[in-house]
Amino acid sequence: MDTNQVPVGTSTESLWRSRDFLALWVGQIVSTLGTANSATALPLLVLAVTGSPADAGMIGAVTALPALAVQLPAGALVDRWNRRTVMLVCELLAGLALLAVPTTLWLGRPGLFLLAIAVVVQRGSAVFFGSAQHAALPAIVPDSLLSDAIAQNEAKSRAAGLLGPPLGGLLFGVGRAVPFLVDGATSLAAAAGLLVVRSNLRPVRDSAPQSVWRESAHGLTWIWHHSLIRIAILLIALSNLVFEALALTLVVLAREHGTSSARIGLMFGIYGAGGVLGALVAPKLRPLLSPKTVIVAANWLWAGLLPLFLLTTNPLLLGTLGAASAFVGPLWNVVITTYLIMLVPDELRGRVTSAAMAMATSVLPLASALAGYSLAAFGPSWTLCAIALVMLATAVAGSLSPAIRRAPSGT
Repeated sequence: MDTNQVPVGTSTESLWRSRDFLALWVGQIVSTLGTANSATALPLLVLAVTGSPADAGMIGAVTALPALAVQLPAGALVDRWNRRTVMLVCELLAGLALLAVPTTLWLGRPGLFLLAIAVVVQRGSAVFFGSAQHAALPAIVPDSLLSDAIAQNEAKSRAAGLLGPPLGGLLFGVGRAVPFLVDGATSLAAAAGLLVVRSNLRPVRDSAPQSVWRESAHGLTWIWHHSLIRIAILLIALSNLVFEALALTLVVLAREHGTSSARIGLMFGIYGAGGVLGALVAPKLRPLLSPKTVIVAANWLWAGLLPLFLLTTNPLLLGTLGAASAFVGPLWNVVITTYLIMLVPDELRGRVTSAAMAMATSVLPLASALAGYSLAAFGPSWTLCAIALVMLATAVAGSLSPAIRRAPSGT
């Protein structure tokens, strides 16, 4: 028996007895914190270099496109390769790419092209890492602990959302290169942590490999034939569009009112605190709520909260409203991700999770570009109005969807 695993059904069953889960989880706490810190610093750097919200939005769009392009083939390749090796190489590449940013800053005025290349490599690596991590998780923990493991991963990401932005704002105030230097170092540290993982993370296949693109299509086909999953992913894509645009809008709104980079970081730290709290309660609420209930309720809660952003320019209040919105996200992710992973056979897990991520994140480049140009042309108030209307339309669409209305209400 693998000593990393605790026998299912015993009283000692615990995530914290799994050496491999702990090694992966702790390494990702460090790496995700670094990523959240540099993500806050990126628009601040572009605004400092160019002074243009449109440029900030455009670089967000441009750097998201290559990651989106590799999302589907990443799933097919993760279902062929050793998933531990994939995660290790991805962390190394991300770390080296991020360390190139402070190098260009120290050499002189940074070009947006070089900055974009570094972020593209980091985000492309993150795509492969995410697919490998989701596909590997059932091999690291028993089925009975899968939802708890997903919740802990969610808590990790949300904690990074809490601590990373204020850290990024603070470090950017110290020096423009510092947040990116820290992010590169944390990725290399996480790569070292992966050397501890000993579980067999090679995929189990019952069929011979086909072409990468044909195998990539299998993930989309699987999702298409599961109507509740399909509609849930389309709805989260729309909400991703909303909250990606909201993040840039809040940065520009705060900057217009003279808010310092440290206070902008604090605003997003408060925003992230809601996600941390949501992640803490998600494991307890998950058995009580069906995917149908979570999908409908989450979208209406977001639709009700977004108009309130129009009522204040205080960064602390904006962060508090963001925290209320972020509280629901972990419950959505834990319920839907657990439901998805338990349905998918191991040999398809990488492809299906990559296809789901591709669908859910396909709007991010569009969101960044539209938000940037809307902010430049109309300002943050009108942009917030448009964001709130899109969220309202998403909530209505979810409530009227036949697939969701027919879904069982039980857990």
